[in-house]
Amino acid sequence: LMKITILYGTETGNAEMLADDIASHLKAHETETANLSDFSPDDFEATVVYLFVCSTYGDGELPASAKPFGAAMDVRKPDLSAVRFAVFGLGDSEYEETFNHGSKRIMELMEAAGAKRIGDRVTHDASGSDMAEDIALPWADDIVELAGRMNRENA
Repeated sequence: LMKITILYGTETGNAEMLADDIASHLKAHETETANLSDFSPDDFEATVVYLFVCSTYGDGELPASAKPFGAAMDVRKPDLSAVRFAVFGLGDSEYEETFNHGSKRIMELMEAAGAKRIGDRVTHDASGSDMAEDIALPWADDIVELAGRMNRENA
């Protein structure tokens, strides 16, 4: 049983819906979802695995609900070396230059704070043929498995 918090950054609500789908999918664990607009860099806990679900807005910027978190991370520069996280990005490859830059920015902010990334950042393309949850749910399973392995190795 793992403690998992799914943090979403959204502009139109798609990332929130996907975060809820992932939470339902991982219901065997202790899961909760939170909007990044309600989450502070001080809220991270070492015992929780954080799954970020983040869209991209405008010219590759963080979506509205993730902007305050991004700004707080820049200002506070917290030490998150005990924190583990994974990132799933929502985007549209029609915007080639900035495709999935929102999730990339989250990943960079977390890594700059010393947090440990679990697995690769995985992205969904709205112009592709796959549904976001068809990619996100197996991704979430993989992350949970990797996190479990890390727990056992560090035990």
